[in-house]
Amino acid sequence: MPRTLSSGRIRIALAAAVTAALSVTLLALPASAAPSTASPAAPPGVAWSACRDGFQCATVKAPLDYDNPSGAKIGISVIRLPAAQPGRRIGSLMINPGGPGGSGVEVVRGIAKYLPLELRARFDIVGFDPRGVNLSTPLRCFNTFDEALAVLPPFPFPDLPREEQIWRASDDQLAAACAKHGGAILNHMSTADVARDMDLLRGLVGDQKLNYLGFSYGSVLGQYYANLFPSRGRTVVIDGVLDPIAWTTGRGQEARTTPLGTRLGSADGSRRTLDEFFRLCDAAGPDCALSGNASGRYAALGERLRGHPATITDPFSGQTFTVTYNDLIAVTVGALSAPFIWPDFAGLLADLEQQLPPAVLGQRVATIRARLGLAAPAQEEYPNFVESYPGVTCSDSVNPRSFSTWQSADDRAEARYGRFGRFWNWDASVCRAWPATAGQDRYLGPWTARTASPVLVVGNYFDPRTPYQGAVAASKLLPNSRLLSYAGWGHTAYFGAGNFCVDSHVTRYLVTGRVPAAGTVCQPEGSPFGPLSPASRSNAEAAAALQAASVPTAVRRALHAD
Repeated sequence: MPRTLSSGRIRIALAAAVTAALSVTLLALPASAAPSTASPAAPPGVAWSACRDGFQCATVKAPLDYDNPSGAKIGISVIRLPAAQPGRRIGSLMINPGGPGGSGVEVVRGIAKYLPLELRARFDIVGFDPRGVNLSTPLRCFNTFDEALAVLPPFPFPDLPREEQIWRASDDQLAAACAKHGGAILNHMSTADVARDMDLLRGLVGDQKLNYLGFSYGSVLGQYYANLFPSRGRTVVIDGVLDPIAWTTGRGQEARTTPLGTRLGSADGSRRTLDEFFRLCDAAGPDCALSGNASGRYAALGERLRGHPATITDPFSGQTFTVTYNDLIAVTVGALSAPFIWPDFAGLLADLEQQLPPAVLGQRVATIRARLGLAAPAQEEYPNFVESYPGVTCSDSVNPRSFSTWQSADDRAEARYGRFGRFWNWDASVCRAWPATAGQDRYLGPWTARTASPVLVVGNYFDPRTPYQGAVAASKLLPNSRLLSYAGWGHTAYFGAGNFCVDSHVTRYLVTGRVPAAGTVCQPEGSPFGPLSPASRSNAEAAAALQAASVPTAVRRALHAD
């Protein structure tokens, strides 16, 4: 029986107001071309409408194809919370929560009122759904959301040869459905086009310069903007940073030999972060349910689940599911991203170890789902995260087209990175079969533009999805940038981690444009298993909203959150 959307994402009631058709002269850039300095024609502004709780919403028109700006148009859904002190207003702060495929509209509605008071006073907080995503003109390749879910494999990643063949068939089916039914938007979802949309929005909201805060994949969008429009940024923060070379082509022959998911280094980031989970859990004693040889207990649990999956019962639907080794790895990736749920995750591991009843395990999984922001009511009948992630990822990145190459890379990744190698290797495997027409206006570099204002690059030492080396690489590529390091854990650092040092440096930069001193490293405040700081407690709900926007589909399915 198909699952309902009762554990989907929050419904947003948007009152959309469509602006008049815009005459835009901005021309698209071919791959590797020098960025254009031409400005679009003066825009007429945005027709905002109230959409409850002080927010304002709109839908603006953008060219489907920037090579033909007077041709077909698409809708870009936008939301803003106006500055609390209009007399001190600096401009708009645009936010992208990651994914790709995360909804900036949803996330801004969820986090804007939790942002530091100084930002809420001085900026309009603005979010938008990138083209092809959610409430903007979406990529939809099926008639219903249930049909989209049905095409996905019944496990979060392939671990055995027979599972690889099921995975291959699923990828082929999804790619074929999008080639047949995706429509024109399929060919125009590259991040380069999203960056052009963001520059269009900058003009529409009346800003001479862009203020931007991008998390996770949002760091990619920020780097595209910085390189395509180096003179138009006032403050650009990228947090949870992906190496743009690894994201697009890789180095040397990697585009032909190494899939995107492996060359990003996420498996290494996950491994290092899990080691920290074990270390801190053992140090926490009774405050961590898995304390006492946490590493060995986790390994033993994984081996047992390989041959004897556990059974859980969902407390809301009453449905019964199994927890396999594959599911354990996927849930681990999700949990490592959010240190504020590490005590709950340790409890789940201990419950699985003790083989507690299915209902007890189900309640524990439901708690983790909720704390990751994945247990809210449905926002719409057909959220398109199944298609939107590959719609962007496969438009941007160059990947091997041979299935055997993915298999060989899989073996190498497992040998090099251990238990997370296979999970991340197959993360974007649908790109192998994705329609070749996609990404017509992709940008493949260079990534070394000297921006008029400094870019602030924020990286965690122990980030399981966007490893610290991505932030280091980006900071070295951008000549006018500054690296701010956080010696802590989890996916992204600003705001969600509740670290005063990180938050104060980033907030000051956004307001004043002043970057931290070179070499600044912020230390964590305590342990995820110790007493939470006041900032951590107050930020937990907002952090969950940020995490939910970028949770991989494989993790969603392992938690039965789709």
